[in-house]
Amino acid sequence: MSIAKTGLTSKKETILAPTGILDDQVLDQALRPKTFDDYIGQSKVKNNLRIILGAAKKRKETVDHLLLHGPSGLGKTTLAYLIAKELGSSIKITSGTALEKAGDVGSILTGLNDGDVLFIDEVHRLNRAVEEVIYPAMENFKLDIVIGKGNSAKTLQIDLPKFTLIAATTRISMLSSPFRSRFGVNFRLDFYSQEEIEKIINRSADLLQIKVDKEGIRAIANASRFTPRIANRLLKRVRDYAQMNDQKTIGLKAAEEALKMLEIDERGLEETDRKILKTIVETFDGGPVGLKAIAASISEEENTIEDVYEPYLIQIGMLTRTPKGRVITREGKKHLGLDKSLLDF
Repeated sequence: MSIAKTGLTSKKETILAPTGILDDQVLDQALRPKTFDDYIGQSKVKNNLRIILGAAKKRKETVDHLLLHGPSGLGKTTLAYLIAKELGSSIKITSGTALEKAGDVGSILTGLNDGDVLFIDEVHRLNRAVEEVIYPAMENFKLDIVIGKGNSAKTLQIDLPKFTLIAATTRISMLSSPFRSRFGVNFRLDFYSQEEIEKIINRSADLLQIKVDKEGIRAIANASRFTPRIANRLLKRVRDYAQMNDQKTIGLKAAEEALKMLEIDERGLEETDRKILKTIVETFDGGPVGLKAIAASISEEENTIEDVYEPYLIQIGMLTRTPKGRVITREGKKHLGLDKSLLDF
């Protein structure tokens, strides 16, 4: 059966990348938790946020600026929405790539109202000039505008409404120390447990009015890389397969066949993951090898490997980072099905 016939994504599309399909974007919004009670996982972060938000509301003060970091797809944007809703505030969303110059920041900040939440995704992509404009805005709710150049330049200071900045990043190490220090709270989101991912899939299946048995849920969860965003996308692709084959209930067989057609194995590894592991083994004798060499060998961007693929491979113990470079582990070699005599090279 061809992929076109089943309605699944093509081989060249990756389940890890942000979707560009309008229907999927609408469904992603529909599946987004509407309250903290609906938000499964990240218990420590949620408990701390409840206290921080509750205390700020009692004092009738603006909540401290928040920095959320961790691998993509773990719910940073969802948390920003929930925080704004809990505060009864409006939320304005932008990204580090969209704020190229000081004027971009100024237009957004001056358009805020008291108590609003400003969410900046991929905040590590802000350039230093933009960061320096944000510093006084975060600390004193002031916007400094420089008029003129050289010795005749003057600084005009504009009062800003009291707002809360929520920033999200997958690469906290790229943020400057002065910028990080201006956030009152710093939360790291971790990968989810198998049980939590199964609960998320079960909840999403109910919202999408899909019948999935326990074995089907477990198979999808196993391939979800402990990440809610991926779990929901895989659920939708498995649903497509089941519908095209007139299966009213998604079981183990339907889930496994759909995942196989997507070239996703039982551990959630897709083609690029396997390429990374195979390249380290076949081209670089198991490592250590630098990120740049791996990227060149598989024709992939370094940032994509480091941000999208490596965190999960490291999490499941198939890859390690050393001072000299990346090294495939015994677990990684076993997953590739290498001969036992080659496991300890």
